[in-house]
Amino acid sequence: EQAIVLVLAGFYFYEALVWLPSGAVALSSRWLQYRLHGVRMFKVGEKVVYPAHGVGEIEAIRSHVISGTEKRFYMLRILETDMKIMIPIDNVESVGLRKIIDRAMVMKVYKVLRQKKVETDQQTWNRRYREYTEKIKTGSILEIAKVLRDLFVLKGDKELSFGERKMLDTARNLLVKELSIARSHSEEKIMEELRHIFTH
Repeated sequence: EQAIVLVLAGFYFYEALVWLPSGAVALSSRWLQYRLHGVRMFKVGEKVVYPAHGVGEIEAIRSHVISGTEKRFYMLRILETDMKIMIPIDNVESVGLRKIIDRAMVMKVYKVLRQKKVETDQQTWNRRYREYTEKIKTGSILEIAKVLRDLFVLKGDKELSFGERKMLDTARNLLVKELSIARSHSEEKIMEELRHIFTH
């Protein structure tokens, strides 16, 4: 038996569920990929991004009966934390599950990171922290890049609060993991690139 997070809807609708392997039914082969109700399906083994948690891998596609209705789920493992999440296929769009960014988006991310001439907001750190949290929850790689960039700029002007330092680490980890996969580079190489961008 293994405890898994069952995603019923958006970010705030988590419900713990004990998943019994004997009750799991594999839906299809490893190479399943099709569209359901106009929503792109992911295949087993594919790496995807789950907002606020980062890159994960689809380990299986299974069915489970809930309240008398059979539902199909992605069994997602988050690479950074090894957390396992059950995501109903019907809810993929509402929870923001998406594919890894392509080359064109990678270029946009680096463009955002290099735009260091940004105005630092003079609002209180807790309000700024809430805004950054909301940006990261969107799952948008560009929003995450902006959070990281703005915090590095702010760091050059003042000492960051504990919460801001944690937020900087979160944004950096999310960005590095996805960029390393999108560019087929090591995380160390991506980290070195970011250090170069923010120190020159």
